[in-house]
Amino acid sequence: MKKAGILNSDISRVLSYMGHTDTIGIGDCGLPIPEETERIDLAVRFGIPSFMEVLKSVSDDMVIQKIILAEEIKKANPVILKQIQELYTEIEIEFVSHNELKERTKQCSAVIRTGETTPYANIILEAGCIFA
Repeated sequence: MKKAGILNSDISRVLSYMGHTDTIGIGDCGLPIPEETERIDLAVRFGIPSFMEVLKSVSDDMVIQKIILAEEIKKANPVILKQIQELYTEIEIEFVSHNELKERTKQCSAVIRTGETTPYANIILEAGCIFA
């Protein structure tokens, strides 16, 4: 049995398989996940688990070099945007349209579905390199 880190076996497996520049998505309960992309469904009820709880847990287990957010988050969900910016003070943030973000989930190793119900609480994390 694992001693620390992500306990969810699917998330742990995907993170272990990822290499430099591979991506993983985390989304709210309404984000459409393409058929060709692995879905890791954590949603239990509306709001449980929250987007930020899952994001923080994944961030603790992953080297991240870049994040991608929907441009729409700036106006529709400034609270979550601020929390993301505070979590990633040293990481490049790319803003794209929500439609582009959804299109990019097709290339993600997996997308984790949370119980989040606030708008545009979706992110793509690009893996960095663990060694210099």
